[in-house]
Amino acid sequence: MRTMVKGANVGLSALSEDVGSVVVSLGWSSATGEGDADVSVLLLDENGKVRDDADFCFYNTPVAGDGSVQLLGKTPSTDGDEDRISFDLDAVPQAVDRLVIAASRYRGARFGELDDLRVTLADSAGEALLSFSVEEAGEVSALVFGELYRRSGAWKFRAVGQGYASGLAGLAGDFGVDIDDDAAAAEAEDSAAGDRTAAVESKEPVETAGRDTEADGGARGAAGVALPAPRSATATPSAAGTAAPEAGAPAVGVATAASAPRSALPDAAPPVAAAPGPRRPRTARKKVTIQRVAKKSLAENDAWQPARLFPVPALRTDRERETRATSVVLAVMAQVPEFGRRLTAGFGAPAGRMETFTEVSLPHGDTPRRPDGVIRVERAGKLWTALVETKTNGNPLKDDQVQAYMDIAARRGYEAVITLSNDVALEGSPLVAVRVDGRRKHKVALWHLSWADVAHQAQMLIRHEGVGNAAHAWILAELLQYLQHENSGCHGFQNMGASWVPVRKGIDDETLCVGDPRAVQVIESWERLVRQVCLGLGGELGQKVLPLQRSRRGADPTVRRTEQADQLCAQGRLEAGLRIEGMPGALTLSADLRTGKLRTSVDVPSAEQGYPLSRIKRLLRQLDAAPADLHIETLLEGDAPGPRGTLERLRPEPADLLPRDGAQIAGFRLSLLKGMGSGRGSAETGFIRSVDGAVHRFHTTVVAHLDAKGPRRGRTGDAPPAE
Repeated sequence: MRTMVKGANVGLSALSEDVGSVVVSLGWSSATGEGDADVSVLLLDENGKVRDDADFCFYNTPVAGDGSVQLLGKTPSTDGDEDRISFDLDAVPQAVDRLVIAASRYRGARFGELDDLRVTLADSAGEALLSFSVEEAGEVSALVFGELYRRSGAWKFRAVGQGYASGLAGLAGDFGVDIDDDAAAAEAEDSAAGDRTAAVESKEPVETAGRDTEADGGARGAAGVALPAPRSATATPSAAGTAAPEAGAPAVGVATAASAPRSALPDAAPPVAAAPGPRRPRTARKKVTIQRVAKKSLAENDAWQPARLFPVPALRTDRERETRATSVVLAVMAQVPEFGRRLTAGFGAPAGRMETFTEVSLPHGDTPRRPDGVIRVERAGKLWTALVETKTNGNPLKDDQVQAYMDIAARRGYEAVITLSNDVALEGSPLVAVRVDGRRKHKVALWHLSWADVAHQAQMLIRHEGVGNAAHAWILAELLQYLQHENSGCHGFQNMGASWVPVRKGIDDETLCVGDPRAVQVIESWERLVRQVCLGLGGELGQKVLPLQRSRRGADPTVRRTEQADQLCAQGRLEAGLRIEGMPGALTLSADLRTGKLRTSVDVPSAEQGYPLSRIKRLLRQLDAAPADLHIETLLEGDAPGPRGTLERLRPEPADLLPRDGAQIAGFRLSLLKGMGSGRGSAETGFIRSVDGAVHRFHTTVVAHLDAKGPRRGRTGDAPPAE
């Protein structure tokens, strides 16, 4: 991999032959693990300006250039989080001369507060080709990491590292994007359109560099993040709905409130289409519209089961489940372009016409092989092909099967092999061991998807971001219904492994020794479970939910897991943090294997203004519907212990949370305790189900009712306001 310095450039064809499609990853880390930023791409013509506002690709418009540029979202990495962007360079419109790759921060945050700012570029086979680290970003809230540009018909990359103090709106404006950031006008326009919103966006204008923009490129919504469909919206069946839409129905934007529980959404009037005409992009997050309540069922009673597009009750064997699941998901990928592109863009597939196949026979020695599926994408006469190997329930992927498909793909010139199972891939802990013949010129990429990933992407499209038409929305809803059915075998990670029970018993009777390899296996299973919980919660909220990563760049994941295993042996606890977009602090999850208790907690910063008792009362009002057994602890400056109590006791006596010695209140810690399941599986009494339930209960009953904005921050250099 080539390491670049600021201002350097390199031709992509000199680094790899597989650069028709590339994936660019932007990454960073922070001491707390909570630092975040949003990526964006600007498609510029030969004059260095966008052709129109549609050439501005960011969180409100994640696809641009006829699908040649697509934001893939964040994914956990060894060094923290990476925000990935897919570029189908062969499909970029000829009028586009440069692709500017940038990121922006919000709410007064600056890039100088982040560490290890970096950009990497990988070819279509997933091999990293180049990297560039940005040094000393400083007090800027938007940053251009690099750019892809054409020279003599070929693409090159330039390392830029230029900052903007004026945020995302300032950066976009310099390249010709006409930004609409008038908060009052936006509110009036949405009200006139009749939209019923699930959350009120945070709008605190901050004047920066002579521009009136939303604070640092756009405030986050207090609840969900969603992208309404680009056309006028109509009612769409929910994931549980059964009625197919009429043919030719208009486009749909389907969404759910971020704070809504998993039960049915409240009644809401159908959204009214906005007046036609061009609309300027806004850096403020788009609001979420609540879908229309489903019509009353015509069934005589609840025993009448609705007809399903993908029935599952008749499935009896794992082979039947694998065959059905493969056929279902591949068929939906081909028929719903947004969904197919969403799953394959990160694997180097171009943005083109997709066809999928099942049970294809391919020659391999004396015995032909039958991969579970094949995906083919055609763009401008070029084909991209991936073989698919599927497993359901707890069945593991087999090394020899995957190795055979890798060899077949290499001989036939295919681009990738995709494995799909309930397991979750981890860095440094591959699910299968395959050999790569370095003598072969053609490279084949090996990718993995979990069924939880597939369900998450379907949730994001059907419930939050919207799809092209109502028929596609209904098909996705049926797919989601299928994946979530108890008999589908596609439930995601569902077994803590053979080491779970011995480690739990060893901790209970204090016989587990530091260095026991079984503890490392439990740590890996815990990490997989936490990632699946993030996918499930993020799919329901329509927000980014990621495991909290505090490791520095270059840290060996094996060493990190060994250290965590030693802590598990010594302390008897599994710990993790979840970073939820828009939440003022991380959601902390702790499983105490000695006491059999699960603790979910969040630290809420104290408001900077008001009397201490007023701040406490304000917090208790937000927690009006929270469980009575919620524990609240006052956090004091200097980490000194503060007063604590349950919500039931504190409601009539809020002054009990005041520190006795007049110490300064830094914030409050909210915690819920719950009994922990002991079994290693995903049964009702198992550990996995109890962890998932604890996180969702804490979020829906506590976190969702907190002020997502947190305390107001002054600009850099401002003195804190006097109380």
